[in-house]
This record gives sequence, structure tokens and C-alpha cells, in this order.
Amino acid sequence: MSTETTTTIERNLRKERVGIVTSNAMTKSIVVAVERKEKHAKYGKFLKKTSKFMAHDEAETSNVGDTVRIMETRPLSKRKCWRLVEVIERAK
Repeated sequence: MSTETTTTIERNLRKERVGIVTSNAMTKSIVVAVERKEKHAKYGKFLKKTSKFMAHDEAETSNVGDTVRIMETRPLSKRKCWRLVEVIERAK
């Protein structure tokens, strides 16, 4: 009798965010600001909250003001665990 077990390791879906490039001064790195709206718990007013993410831009294609899509990846440095997927819209 041979017992063969085939295990398939399923990978979770990676998080994706859409934001605006605020800095590209570093080599192969960009800073992306992602805005979201949160409802205030007591007053019900919607507030703008901003999160900044460091992302890896291998080809250095994005510029400040571009709208980009980033995807979560393994840690590439201390603060960088996102990578650039595509440039959705160029800055005017």
C-alpha cells in the first residue's frame, strides 16, 4: 500500500489599493497616498482619512500626481511591502 498525499497550498488574495503618487524622489520607490471616507461614530459625518504606502517601482515609470494601483507583496525593506501594478492615469 502506498499512501500519497497531495496537498495544494492555496495563497490568499493579495490586497490592492488605488492612490495618488506623492513622492518619487527615491530610487525604485514611490510613496502612494490612499484616501478613504470613514463615518464618524457619534456625529455621522464622513471624514477623509489618508494612508501612505511605500511601493516598489522597478521601472521607475510613475511620476508625482499619477493615479496608480499597488498590490501587497512580501517585505522588500523596512517600510516597503507593496509593489506597483499599473499606472491608471497620468498627471496632467
